[in-house]
Amino acid sequence: MPDTFAVPVSHFWELILGTFLALFPIINPFAATPVFLAITDGDSDKRREQQARMGCVYMILILVASLVGGTFIMNFFGISIPGLRIAGGFLVAGIGMGMVSPPKPGAHDDHERRAAQAKDDISFSPLAMPMLSGPGSIAVTIGFTSLAKHPLDYVAIILGILVVALVSYLVLRLSVHIVRLIGVNGMSAMTKIMGFLLLCIGIQFMVNGVIGITSDSELLSEFRNSLGKPR
Repeated sequence: MPDTFAVPVSHFWELILGTFLALFPIINPFAATPVFLAITDGDSDKRREQQARMGCVYMILILVASLVGGTFIMNFFGISIPGLRIAGGFLVAGIGMGMVSPPKPGAHDDHERRAAQAKDDISFSPLAMPMLSGPGSIAVTIGFTSLAKHPLDYVAIILGILVVALVSYLVLRLSVHIVRLIGVNGMSAMTKIMGFLLLCIGIQFMVNGVIGITSDSELLSEFRNSLGKPR
């Protein structure tokens, strides 16, 4: 009797590590710490810890729902895996470029921060969505469906999401000490490093998508047929 759950142990751990390395620079909890401290200003340590915990729980739910529903979304809209990789690559590379470029603070950011400070509960919005699980992390998580060939692959990816959430919670929980230790310049440097990593990841996504298209014999055949048709 074939074992449908048989997955090489090395592949299982590679998926966990790959999920962490792909998501952590996008989520980047270090960049979220100053905003988190600002929108929880005046809250007790216990209240701030609760907000951080629930924000990470909501992040897990959003990303796991994106992973589980990714295949359905792709099939429903007729999105191919190479197309998803190229589109996700553009999005991730754009986020990385924005992190590397000099920040452009404006009145819109101040308005959003004041609106967040006026809320009693910021754990879902804006903490979980969009600070921790924004469009970039959701797109990358949906792209993980192309790597999941066995049920245990989904387990490995979800474990990777849980590790990211745990690290994000610890960073937010220790946000006061981290900001004090690293400082503004250190936070800016770390954001730029993660932005560069995101830029590289996004470009690699696009390269993989183009390779997937050019190596798809069925797609190339349809393209040749369409060019050969008389106008």
